[in-house]
Amino acid sequence: MNTLIIARAELRRIFLSPLAWAVLAVVQVLLGFVFVNVLFDFINQPGFGGGFGASDVVVGQVFGFATILVLLIMPLMTMRLFAEERKSGTLNLLLSAPVSLTEIVLGKFLGVLGFIVVLLAVTALMPLALLPTTDLDVGRVAAGLLGLLLLMGSFAAAGLFVSSLTREPTIAAVASFGLLLLIWLVNILGYQDGVPFAEVIRYLSLIEHYESLRRGVFNTADIAYYALFTALFLGLTVQRLDLERQ
Repeated sequence: MNTLIIARAELRRIFLSPLAWAVLAVVQVLLGFVFVNVLFDFINQPGFGGGFGASDVVVGQVFGFATILVLLIMPLMTMRLFAEERKSGTLNLLLSAPVSLTEIVLGKFLGVLGFIVVLLAVTALMPLALLPTTDLDVGRVAAGLLGLLLLMGSFAAAGLFVSSLTREPTIAAVASFGLLLLIWLVNILGYQDGVPFAEVIRYLSLIEHYESLRRGVFNTADIAYYALFTALFLGLTVQRLDLERQ
C-alpha cells in the first residue's frame, strides 16, 4: 500500500514537471519524423519493401531508433528521483517515515514506470495506424513494445541507483548516461574478433536481448534477464539508502 502511495505521488510529481511534457513531445516528434520517412521509403520500394512487410521495415526501424532516444531520455527522467530530494533535505524526512526502504525504492521506480507506460502507449499509435491498410504483424509490434518497456525499465533502475549516490541531479544525469552508454558499448565489444568470452559479453548486453524482441522473437530468457538486471539495481539502491539511514 505504501509503495502505491509513493508511486502515485512520484508519478504526479513527474507530470507536474515541464520536463516530462517536453520529453513526451520531443520523443513523439522525432519518432514521428522517422516513422513518416521510413514509411515513404517503404511505399516507394518495388513491391512495397522488396518482399519485406511493414512490420519488418517500418516498425523495426522505428523501434530501433527508439533505443537511441531511450538512452538519452532515461537519465533525464531519473536524475531527480533521489538527488533532488537529498539536495532539498526532504530525503531525510522520507527515510525517517514509517515505511521500508524497499517500499520507497519500489514506489519511486513504479512512478517512473508509469511515465514509461504513457510514453509507450502514445508511441504504439504510430505502428497501429498501419493496421487498416497493411498486413501488420501485431505480435511483432507487441514484442517490440514489450522490449522497449523492459529496456526502459532496466535503464530506469540503473538511473535510480545513480541518483541515490549524489545530491546533484545534473551529476546524476551525466553519470547515468555514462553508465548506460557503457552498457550499450558492451554489445559492440562482444562482436570484436579475438575478444575472450565474446559470447558471454553479448549475452550480458541489454541491447542484444532487446534486438531479439524487436525482431519478434519472444524468449522467456530475455524477460528473465531484464527482470534480474532491474532487481539488481533496485537492490543496490536499497542498500545505498540503508547506509544513509544508518
